[in-house]
Amino acid sequence: MPSSVYSERTVPAALRRARWHLMSAGALPPDLIPAELQRSWLRSWDAGLQPCGRTPGAPHASGAQLARALEQQRELVAYARPVMEFLLEQTRETDSMVVLAGTDGMLLHASGDPQFMGRAERVALRPGATWSEQYRGTNAIGTALTDDRALVVHAQEHFLERNGFLTCAAAPIHAADGRLLGVLDVSGDHRGYHRHTLALVRSAVRMIEHRLFDTRHDPRHWSGLRLRLHAQPEGLGTVTEGLLAVREDELLVGASVTALQLLGLQWSDLGAVRIEQVLVESMHQLLEWCQRSPAVARVVHTVAGHTLWVKTEAGRVLQGSFSNSQVHKDTAAVPEDALARIDTGDATLRSAIARARKVVDKPIPLLLQGESGVGKEVFARALHQSGPRQHKPFVAVNCAALPESLIEAELFGYQSGAFTGARREGAPGRVREADGGTLFLDEIGDMPLSLQARLLRVLQDREVTPLGGGKPIAVDFALVCATHRHLPREIQEGRFREDLYYRLNGLTLCLPALRERTDFDHLLDSHLQNLMPHRPLTVATELRQRLRSYPWPGNVRQLASALRTACALLDAQESVIDWHHLPDDLALDLRSQSTAGPSASQVELPSDLRTLSHQSIARALQSCAGNHSEAARILGIGRSTLYRKLREMGMAH
Repeated sequence: MPSSVYSERTVPAALRRARWHLMSAGALPPDLIPAELQRSWLRSWDAGLQPCGRTPGAPHASGAQLARALEQQRELVAYARPVMEFLLEQTRETDSMVVLAGTDGMLLHASGDPQFMGRAERVALRPGATWSEQYRGTNAIGTALTDDRALVVHAQEHFLERNGFLTCAAAPIHAADGRLLGVLDVSGDHRGYHRHTLALVRSAVRMIEHRLFDTRHDPRHWSGLRLRLHAQPEGLGTVTEGLLAVREDELLVGASVTALQLLGLQWSDLGAVRIEQVLVESMHQLLEWCQRSPAVARVVHTVAGHTLWVKTEAGRVLQGSFSNSQVHKDTAAVPEDALARIDTGDATLRSAIARARKVVDKPIPLLLQGESGVGKEVFARALHQSGPRQHKPFVAVNCAALPESLIEAELFGYQSGAFTGARREGAPGRVREADGGTLFLDEIGDMPLSLQARLLRVLQDREVTPLGGGKPIAVDFALVCATHRHLPREIQEGRFREDLYYRLNGLTLCLPALRERTDFDHLLDSHLQNLMPHRPLTVATELRQRLRSYPWPGNVRQLASALRTACALLDAQESVIDWHHLPDDLALDLRSQSTAGPSASQVELPSDLRTLSHQSIARALQSCAGNHSEAARILGIGRSTLYRKLREMGMAH
């Protein structure tokens, strides 16, 4: 798969000395010419060829033999000829020709500049001739077949001196299963050498290989799964995408060179490697995407830690088997429940989900820790919906949002007339409302000490007594608590009861901050799909990179809010979210990342985004001589936002 240009350029004097050494001593001095070229020259010498003089009888096919070869390679020739015409158009009037050869080196088809083709025929560079190394020595066609790599052989780098007027760029053509099918070559006068010719040839070969792959793995006839891969969503559907074919038993059986490079594979891996060995996402997940929305580009993660975009296509047979037995088989192994839906690939979050599953049906309280906005309540709801209490109430109480004077009544309920302003009929309280289901106490670290004792009693006795008296009422609920505070430190400083902590802390799960997660792309795309399920959306590449590196002080909550705003600002015909769809304050903070001056390794950066924003505004105003409109345009924000920021900085006039 790697390419080679024999010489950067090898000087003619070195080539002459190398040829003289070979003819006089039958050997080549090391380091005189490039190693790949040296190996090819020695193979040519060992085949009995002489650099000078006439070529010994090389085979040349008769008209009937050429016709049979064309028939045997009918598919290759059919897909190659339109691409050759395209390539010929790009190289017109350059004294060159385009050549297709089979695996044995026989030239199958050629077209090009008539005058140059006349010169080429003098050295038998025409259909029917065989240009393998053993007959023609080092040449782009034969050596590309032998080395199985794209390469250039220029002028006197050819083993036979009589071919020194040529400069040739060739690339091998592979079937989807890795079999070598032939070579595409552009040959021309050595005086017209251009280093970009090889890139043109390789692009043309990629076009041919894509057509061969599509034919071999046409979903209408082939029963497996087909993946289109690229590092950027805009690359899907272009000649730069990678193609991957996965059989029903999850073995990789077909690929393009680009796909192999993206996944770190070799041709020899086909038929031996399974999809689970290269992608984090399961075959079941890929098939589900096929069923649900095959046209939507999604994010996948390689086992090597890289993020790729993918579109999935399944053959009819595989779709049918997935819809029936495969779904039931995989569902038993990987529950498709609420917890599975919040698993977007981050290893830390996945570990927390796996541990939560083991206690979801047991009387063990959970304590969720993490920064504000990481999704603690979302996690608690998913846990409730994935457990045996899912058809019972999920009651969420934010202990930090209730006034201290009301939190006791809110939690434990009250009798009629228990206090001034109480409802005549009383209230059951949130604890009793959670009976049979799940009680979620958010920000438990902010609960007043006086209430912590009562909560501890309820948890110990599993019964609650309303304010104002009455008989204790038995309650049964699963308990999940959450806090952004470090409770052991709160205990040391006397703000949290140690005995309550150990009652709550049956299993502690720490949810990662968004900036620490490895599944940002998947999470972003999942939010977009949930916000606009019937409208495929993506994010502009530069903006996506900036969003990925942003520290997200508000975590997932902040991301979800920004995406909701962006979706609302999209015009009806737009499908790509870009800078102008963001809230102004977020756009300013994101741009601050790129305009904050030297890197952190060079200077000590301010630790907060407000300082970075203020620095960016000051630099923008300085660069445009105080013109507020121009500064706002540079920063990508509205003038009203700029004026508000200036007031914060004390710079408003």
